[in-house]
Amino acid sequence: MPENDLFKQKKPRVTVVGAGLAGSECALQLAELGYPVTLLEMRGGTLTPAHKTAGCAELVCSNSFGSKSENSAPGQLKWEAQKLGSKILSSAFGNEVPAGQALGIDRELFSKEVTRLVKEHPLIKYEESCVQKLSEIPRPAVIATGPLTHPELAKDLAEHFGDEFLYFFDAIAPIIDADSIDYDIVWRADRYDKGTPDYLNCPLDREQYFHLINEIKLARKIETKEFEKTPYFESCMPIEAIVDRGDLTLAFGPMKPKGLKNPKTGFEPFAVVQLRQENKEATCYNMVGFQTKMAYGEQVRVFRMIPGLEKAEFLKLGSIHRNLFIHTPKKLNRDLSSKIDPMLFFAGQITGVEGYFDSTCIGLLVARFIDQKLSDRPFDPPPRASAMGSLLNAITEEKENFQPTNINFGLFPSIPQKMDKTKKKELQLNHAREAFLNYLKEEIS
Repeated sequence: MPENDLFKQKKPRVTVVGAGLAGSECALQLAELGYPVTLLEMRGGTLTPAHKTAGCAELVCSNSFGSKSENSAPGQLKWEAQKLGSKILSSAFGNEVPAGQALGIDRELFSKEVTRLVKEHPLIKYEESCVQKLSEIPRPAVIATGPLTHPELAKDLAEHFGDEFLYFFDAIAPIIDADSIDYDIVWRADRYDKGTPDYLNCPLDREQYFHLINEIKLARKIETKEFEKTPYFESCMPIEAIVDRGDLTLAFGPMKPKGLKNPKTGFEPFAVVQLRQENKEATCYNMVGFQTKMAYGEQVRVFRMIPGLEKAEFLKLGSIHRNLFIHTPKKLNRDLSSKIDPMLFFAGQITGVEGYFDSTCIGLLVARFIDQKLSDRPFDPPPRASAMGSLLNAITEEKENFQPTNINFGLFPSIPQKMDKTKKKELQLNHAREAFLNYLKEEIS
C-alpha cells in the first residue's frame, strides 16, 4: 500500500506502551493493519535494572528464542507466528547465530533491525516517554511494559485492578569472551547428537563436578529476605536454587552430558557446561542454564573452576531481577483487555507468559484482537488445538494458583488414547497444524 494511502486510513490511533518484543510486534502488526500507532518507551531516559540500551526489542536474559525444531512445541509456535507474518520472528531469523536446534540471535544486530523497522514505519510515531499513570494514556491502548514495569506505573496498575501484582524473580547467565576459552579442553557438539555441533562443551569428571557444586553452595549470594519468599520461574532458575534441590540436580539438568562424548578421551564426561554463541562474529558465548545470584567476585572465582574456563574473561556477569505479572484469568478478558476498561489491553510477559518468543506472540495476538474489536467483528482467537490457542488458554483459563508459563506440550489439549510420548506429541502437533491452517482459511474466506 502506498504511503499516502496509509495516512488516509480512518482508523483510530492506538497507543502502545513499551517497545520490548511484545510491544514492538504489536505496534508493527497494528501499523500493517492500517492503524496509526504511538509507541512509547521509557528507556531513552530511564533504564530498568536489567536493560542496557534504549533500543527496541532488547534481549536481556539470553540470546535464544528456544527450539525451532518442527517436532517441538516452541517450533510449532514459530510455525504459526510465521504464518501470521511475525515481524520479530523475521528479524530474528535475519540475525541468527549458530545454536543447534535453538534459534540463537545476535542481540545487538537484532535490536537495531527492529528499531529500524519501528522508526521507519510511516504509521508509527515513536516517542521516548516514561508513562507512570494509566490516565496519561489515550484509549485504545496496550500496556506491554514487561516484567520490569516502572514502579509508579506498576503501583497505578495495582490500584486499577484492586490488589497487588504477583511477582517472581528471574536470573541472567554470564557472557564470556571467546578468546579467553581454552579450546584445547572444550569441544563442539550438541546434546543428544542433534542438530549441528554449535555448542562449546566444558567437561567435568565426578570430582570436578562435586567440587563445583560445593563451591556454589559456599559462594556469597546477593539476596534479601524478599527474594527468599518469592518464587522463581522454573525454566530460568538460578543454579543455586537448582543445587538446593540436590547435589545431582544440575547433572540431570543444565549439565546433563547425554550424547556428548568427549573426542579427546572417547568417553562421555560426568557433566558438562555448555556455551552458546552470543553474536554473529562468535566473539562471545553465554553459559547455558547458568543464571545466578552469586556476588560478582564469587562468579569469577567459581566459574573459573570449570575446565576450559580457567582464564575466562567475563564480558557480563550473571544477575537477578524482579519480574511482575498480572493474574490474567481474574483481571483480563479473553482478548487480554482489562475487565474494568475494555479498551485497555495487555501484551507480553506482564500477562503471565514466559520466554522471549511467547511474549512476542501475545503482542501479535493482541494486535489482531484490537483490530477485531475496533472493526466490530466477533472475538476470534486461534483454535484451542494450536500452539497460540493453547498458550492463550493457559493464561486466561480460570485458576487460583496462576504462575507464568511458556509453550509446552502440557498446554495442548490432551490425547485420551494411551500411546507412547513421542507418538502423542506427534499427534498433538498434527492437530495443531491442521486446526491452524483451517483457522487461516476461514479468515481469508
